[in-house]
Amino acid sequence: MENMQHDKMRNGRGLRRLIMAGKSSLAGFNAAFRHEEAFRQELLLSVALFPAALLLGETGVERALLAGSLLLVLIVELLNSAVEAVVDRVGLDYHPLSGQAKDMGSAAVFLVIVHAVVVWLFILLPF
Repeated sequence: MENMQHDKMRNGRGLRRLIMAGKSSLAGFNAAFRHEEAFRQELLLSVALFPAALLLGETGVERALLAGSLLLVLIVELLNSAVEAVVDRVGLDYHPLSGQAKDMGSAAVFLVIVHAVVVWLFILLPF
């Protein structure tokens, strides 16, 4: 049944395709929120820091960088979760490539968190 929904979205046009894509996106957010503790933690932190990003940034560019760095963490976490789900779908038996794929996804999340911290430090601390 789920495959049929994805086929309809792929074959749909115009507003119907847009609505189906929106439903798929909401399903992805829901799955990440229900199954990924790291996503929930990063979402909570982002929700808490987003108002601070708007208040602490002195220019539109600074506010965009502060808020955008938070959004980027969530985006990369979603992609990492997607990689992990696909690897687990293929098989739960250990395989070096499966471990490598998961490790690289984790490394991407780590780097984007470092990036966010650096952006916040550069904007908020006088150097």
